[in-house]
Amino acid sequence: MRQLTALDAQFLNVESATTAAHVAGLAILDSSDGLITRQALADLLLDRLHLSPALSLRLAEVPLGLDRPYWAADPDFDLANHLFESTLPSPGDDWHLADAVARIHARRLDRAHPLWEMHLINGLAGGRVAVYTKVHHAAIDGVSGAETLAALLDLSPDSCRLGPPRTVSDQKVPGVAGMLAGAAVRAAAQPVSAVRSLLRAAGDLDAIPLAAGLPGSRLIAKAVRRASGDRHRRPEVPGLKVPRTPFNGPISAGRHVSFGSLSLKDVKAVAKANGMSANDVVMALCTSALRSWLEERDALPDEPLIVAVPVAVRTGSAREVVGNQISAMVAPMPTNLSDAKERLQAVGATMRAAKRRFALAPASWLSELCSVLPAPVTTLATPALFRLASVAFPPINLIISNVPGPQFPLYLCGARILSYYPMSVLTDLSGGVNITCFSYDGMLDFGVVACPERMDDVWSLLKHMRTALDELLDERVSDEFRDRVGVDLMAR
Repeated sequence: MRQLTALDAQFLNVESATTAAHVAGLAILDSSDGLITRQALADLLLDRLHLSPALSLRLAEVPLGLDRPYWAADPDFDLANHLFESTLPSPGDDWHLADAVARIHARRLDRAHPLWEMHLINGLAGGRVAVYTKVHHAAIDGVSGAETLAALLDLSPDSCRLGPPRTVSDQKVPGVAGMLAGAAVRAAAQPVSAVRSLLRAAGDLDAIPLAAGLPGSRLIAKAVRRASGDRHRRPEVPGLKVPRTPFNGPISAGRHVSFGSLSLKDVKAVAKANGMSANDVVMALCTSALRSWLEERDALPDEPLIVAVPVAVRTGSAREVVGNQISAMVAPMPTNLSDAKERLQAVGATMRAAKRRFALAPASWLSELCSVLPAPVTTLATPALFRLASVAFPPINLIISNVPGPQFPLYLCGARILSYYPMSVLTDLSGGVNITCFSYDGMLDFGVVACPERMDDVWSLLKHMRTALDELLDERVSDEFRDRVGVDLMAR
């Protein structure tokens, strides 16, 4: 038996008529051998479901919503509730695929069943098929999502059968009386636990969106850390004032998606030439693309955009535990700088400072803030609070995620995965566009999800990323040429 944490439950609470809180991935596969069929996927899923608890457990709600739900085995599990098949209209190009995926991504998952779906999409040009899989964010984070995916994949075209699934015997849920008793105990302890959560969060007050802008937030954070015995000298957090952009404001129920890939080798070359990590270059490419997109619409703010970057804090195997173990770094991205090289260096400096601070004391404020209010209050109030905040004081402009993946080919039902594009959540609070990147087999695969009312052209963002990478590669070549010329002149 396991109850959802306050953070897990918040991903349920945030759902509304305009918000679906699942994460997803779009795999493009070589189907020239006809290996990917609905029956092949069904056989694989039934064979390996036991490797990922997130795929076999459903929610057990507490009566009247008095407490957070529990995870429970589904005695009536039926694959027909989770596995679907469709065919694209001709010519089956990426735009048709993106439209189909956007419609599926916009739909919320049925809470009466385990919170996931898999869609086999046929009709793609070039002998390809697509497999789109979504799982509720209450059940997985980025790391556990990658491990859930890995449980279904193979290192060679020859699939390895794993035998019959194990019976899940430790997910029994307390009866109604047990649930209500647990709710009563937690309700009685809530004032004390809320104060503790607030005190723990206060140590990061200078790094929490909105709170960081309050007068004296840095002094309060230092005083709380000193009182708690934390003597680490943490790097100062830059200003986190959120500028107004078209991305921010109430979102609609519709979704647009786009996807594309960049060479990981090229990104690493830029990183090496500038003494930074590949992740820093990814952030710089996103910064440049957002700047170009906003500039085209005369909507570029004078201040940097404020971006949240999810960070995994998981210590054990993600397959063993359902739920989230994540935090977030919040940092300014210098969209206000016009020079590409200067922008790249500024991103590198910002991310280094954020990583140093996180390494000294991984921020727990995200989980702590989710624990402050009682479960019944957060369930009822979250959608309204998120929508109000999006209008009055958005805490960030958007979320950008980068999930590391394997640098070798993987296979699903014997068919090679050519690309894997991740897709994530939009909320009123976090902005109407989300950029997620997954590194796989020598490429960086990007998935962009946007609200149509907040981003009218979701494909141009990827075009701007490619342009930004080309510009940085040209800069690197020019620098190397100048260095070689300088060495030659010195030799003479």
